[in-house]
Amino acid sequence: MIFLVAFFVWFALKEGRRNDDLKGAGAPIVEKRETGDGKVMVWPDLVHTEFICLILWTIFLIVWSIFLKAPIEEPANPAKTPNPSKAPWYFLGLQEMLVYYDPWIAGVLLPGLIIIGLCAIPYIDKNPKGNGYFTWRERKAEISIFLFGFVVLWVWLIIIGTFLRGPNQNFFGPFEAWDPHKLVPLINVDLSQIIWVKTLGTALPKNPLIRECFGLALVAAYFFALPPLLAKTWLKGHFEKLGPARFHIMVFLGLTMLSLPIKMMLRWTLNMHYVVTIPEIFFNI
Repeated sequence: MIFLVAFFVWFALKEGRRNDDLKGAGAPIVEKRETGDGKVMVWPDLVHTEFICLILWTIFLIVWSIFLKAPIEEPANPAKTPNPSKAPWYFLGLQEMLVYYDPWIAGVLLPGLIIIGLCAIPYIDKNPKGNGYFTWRERKAEISIFLFGFVVLWVWLIIIGTFLRGPNQNFFGPFEAWDPHKLVPLINVDLSQIIWVKTLGTALPKNPLIRECFGLALVAAYFFALPPLLAKTWLKGHFEKLGPARFHIMVFLGLTMLSLPIKMMLRWTLNMHYVVTIPEIFFNI
């Protein structure tokens, strides 16, 4: 499936570039050359094609299941827990996020925002260009956001969880043996510890609001101060095209997407565990 994802991404971009060149030269795009008016009727054309593909793939899967043994392991043994214990491959992205976020964020908040974001796409993106034909030039921003969210933040996390997470949930290189006795001396620190202890050389304040004021200010600036700034600078054109409501929803979802690779980089470079940690109320970001 990884190869299929790579192939279809390449194919769509190739066809989009081809159509862009044709439109730039004043020639009809590929879809209009094939159908005349650029339209394909759902019935009977599309339904017949999908039905034939359904039959062929069903036959293929039946034959495959007959000759290929399913990788079923021994019955579950409560006295022997597999190491590593992993979720099914389609949930490995969520399991990988648990390395960087608390369960309420990785298992509830972010998946919920993914569903909400997918539902909001038709209401945020009303650009009619690119409907029914491949293009890149007319949908650069939309295609880039989709590829970042799907390929980078979902497929890549599944690849990491499948091939690079070994025993004890340690990170292993592509050609590194999965040694269950590997010791990783990581000392995770929080942002408050970096600022108060390492930078200012003082003890952590006992008041959680004072202790986490830097992290709270950083999170507030990221989600509340950055969108208006983007609306007046880099994304001014999108703000004028979408309007305030749709623009701020789009930017909020985009910043939430970016928070995952940012958190991953902070963990990999600074061993930072939490930006905000208030264990008194079980609140950690």
